[in-house]
Formats: sequence, C-alpha cells, structure tokens
Amino acid sequence: MKNARPIKVAFPHMGNVYIAWASALRKLGIEPVVPPRTSKKTLEMASVHSPDSICLPYKLVLGNFLQALENGADYVAMISSPGICRLGEYGQSIKNIMKDMGCEDKYIELQLYDGFKGMYNFLVELSGSKSPVPIIKAINIAVRKMFILDRIENLFSYYRAREVVVGTAEKHYNKALSIIMNANRTSELKGAEQEASAEIKKTEIDENRDVLHVDITGEIFLVQDPFSNQNIEKELGRMGVQTRRSLTVSGFLRDAIIPKAFKKGETHLERATRMAKPYLMRDIGGDALESVSDVAFANEKGTDGIIHVSPFTCMPEIMSQNIFPTMRENCEIPILTLILDEQTGRAGYITRLEAFVDLMRRRKLYKRKKEQQATSV
Repeated sequence: MKNARPIKVAFPHMGNVYIAWASALRKLGIEPVVPPRTSKKTLEMASVHSPDSICLPYKLVLGNFLQALENGADYVAMISSPGICRLGEYGQSIKNIMKDMGCEDKYIELQLYDGFKGMYNFLVELSGSKSPVPIIKAINIAVRKMFILDRIENLFSYYRAREVVVGTAEKHYNKALSIIMNANRTSELKGAEQEASAEIKKTEIDENRDVLHVDITGEIFLVQDPFSNQNIEKELGRMGVQTRRSLTVSGFLRDAIIPKAFKKGETHLERATRMAKPYLMRDIGGDALESVSDVAFANEKGTDGIIHVSPFTCMPEIMSQNIFPTMRENCEIPILTLILDEQTGRAGYITRLEAFVDLMRRRKLYKRKKEQQATSV
C-alpha cells in the first residue's frame, strides 16, 4: 500500500478511540482521517444503504466510513470478529455495500481478535514497513494513550458530577483531550496525562455534594459512543451521578492485545468468566458474559445502581437482560435496561433516567436511615 504521498486511513468513531489510532498511524507516516463527529447526518447516510433490521452500531460505523470517504480517505479500516456475534458479519456486509458503490478497494480489515499479532500484521500491511521497530512503537503509543484516555474519562466523571456550574467540567475535559492528542512521543505521555488531569481539576466543585455512583455496561459500542447512547453520562452527571464504564477499550486491549507476561492482576474477561458462572456458563457472543458479570461485580462493591445499554435486536444483550431477573435472588442492586435505536425518543429516555436516579436516591436514603437506627440502638 505504498504511495507517493502519505496514504489516508479512517477508523470509525467509538468514543475517543480515534485519538489513540491517529497517534499510531502518524508514527508510521500515515495520515489519519478522523470522520466528523457522529450525528444525525451520519445515521441518515448509512440508513440508505443498511439492511432494515441491522443494529445501530453497524449503521453508525458505515456512516462514519461514508463521511470519511467524502473527506478524502484512501482506506477505511474495520475490526473483524470470528465470534458468535453479528460483528463477524459487519465486515463482509460493509464490504459488499462499498463494492456496490465502487469503493471495494478502499476497505481493509483488522483482525483484532488475533491479539498483538493481528494488530502488528495489520500495520505492516498498511505501512509496508519491513522493520518491526516502528510498528511496535506505533502499537505502544496507541495502547498507552488508550489507557490514559480511560483514566482521564474517570477523572472527568468525578468532576462533572460535582461541578458548581454545569458544563465547566466538559470544557476542561475537551482541552484535556487536545493535550493527549498532541502528545506525539511516548516520552511525552506521562507529562501530557499530568497536564490533562490538572486541566480537569480546574473545575470548581462541591466536595460535599451527595453523589450517586452508577456503572454502565452493555454492548461496548453503545457504552463508549455518546451519540448512540444519547449522551447518557452527560445527562447523569447533570443529575449528580458519577458514572463508570464497566466496558472500556483499555480493558479490551488488556484481554486481546497485551501479551500475558505484561498483564497484572485479573483482566475484565477473566473476572467476567468467574463472576458470571452462577448465571451464564459460557460466552454466548457480544458482551453478554461481561454484562452479566458486571451486575454481580457492581452489587459486590456496593455501587448505587447499574445501567445496561444495548442496541435494538442485539441477541446477546437480549439474553443477558433475560438473566437479570434471576440475578435478583443474589443481587439487590437496581438495574435499568435501555434498548436503543434511531427511533428512541429523547424525552421518554430522559424521563426514565430521572426516575432511576430518584429511585437510587430514595434507596440510598433508606439504607442510611436504617444504618443510623442500627447504630443508635
């Protein structure tokens, strides 16, 4: 894929993954094409070409690709999956659509489930590099940035739930993202993370605010992508709720990319396999195993509630939702399930979030009064 000029490669949006991928591509002399932020236009463009019953993540990925091609991308890169999930069919379906549009040669696949080897081979094919050194450097900066971005996200969630003036934390967070994006060497990452953290900490907060803690689990694309989950974390932050994503890209990288010798402690997948066993004995595709285990884990650590988000027609997540009632025998944590597609009405969605937050606050107040009565006896 060598060219007289730097080739232009685009990846779909999924939260802030593009920041990490852009750094890896630049390391190899490849120009990253970041599609416009996912919007209604993205969805409309994709819906024209998408199968009727396909899920929301598919349509948004395809829409990102179409917009990237409009912006001059030479190639669009898709993650492939051999597992028992429709993600394994996305690649061929998108490839067929692009073939019908005369863009078949612009589609490339990343065998991410082949672990480090899959990512390495993908970057070798893309860059034409015969030396392993630049490839390993590119993977290193992408992986490290992804871990930093998830840590910054958690810090942002803490400040957003406690901010005095609504919206100030997000302004500082956007500046923090720019700082991370502009760190082009691994030697700069530590300083960039410190600077980004300091930027977020400029937010004026009320330390005494009675904040709720909520975990968000479900299908990983919806958990990560603000457009598809209708900015659920922003809305909850406005209500004084600190959120934590149970499914993160850095967690996925620990499971799929980082060699075992470099892993410390139990990975998310290992914990999922262990904690889901009483309810789900094996992987049934998608993120169902993780979703079931995340409910058990959130209950064990005393989280105020957990929200499960999934795309309409996603069979693995439908299965996990049907397991949740059985889990109530051992897990008393409140669970809110949200099924999303392009037809989801925002007003009803916000009403459900507000009702769930009110339920958690009442439950927390009841438990607190009960504990006070117990200690006063």
